[in-house]
Amino acid sequence: MKRMRELASCDRPREKIAHKGARALSDNELIAAIIGHGTPDRDVFSLAKDIARLFSQRGGDISYDDLVRLPGVGQSKASQILASLELARRYLRNEEGSRTRVQCPADILPLVADLNGKNQEHFVCITLNGAHEVIERRTITVGLLNHSLVHPREVYADAVTDRAAAVVCVHNHPSGSLEPSQQDLSITRQLKEAGEILGIRLLDHVIVARSGYTSLREKGLL
Repeated sequence: MKRMRELASCDRPREKIAHKGARALSDNELIAAIIGHGTPDRDVFSLAKDIARLFSQRGGDISYDDLVRLPGVGQSKASQILASLELARRYLRNEEGSRTRVQCPADILPLVADLNGKNQEHFVCITLNGAHEVIERRTITVGLLNHSLVHPREVYADAVTDRAAAVVCVHNHPSGSLEPSQQDLSITRQLKEAGEILGIRLLDHVIVARSGYTSLREKGLL
């Protein structure tokens, strides 16, 4: 990971918050934005990674002593993290209920369960924030019996509006086959390239059918 000063200004966490909103940042980037800088021996992203790992192990139940025991995290940074957590506890209201977090393709399947009974091919885009939590699900196109055309601009138009950090694309195969077609592979390449330009990662492209699902990322095709 590059040091903060080596990053383009638009890629620095605090600048990303200003332009894209906090939801667009990953956990590591949010922590880096809070603590601001590293130490002479460790860059801010290395420290943020260790703090994020502590979060994943302990959840929100982190003590001052837990933090200061991490190399490079002194009293000031520990206080900043704990103050942020306490402020969130006091004022954060859950407006939409708990969000679904996508960590593997199986996490997406409940959101697209309705596709299994469709006789036409539906192409769905699910937008995600920086924590890979679901923002919105949208049907982009509905095709014929086994054919649906989609263009990257249709997929990413709403993702930009959502200030999404990533998207997962899903489409069904009414035929029941879980094998990706050449057209599936071609549109996946186009979506990946378009996402890289826009700064919105194509996290996965999933094919669903009555017999199960295929993840192009798990198959090494993305």
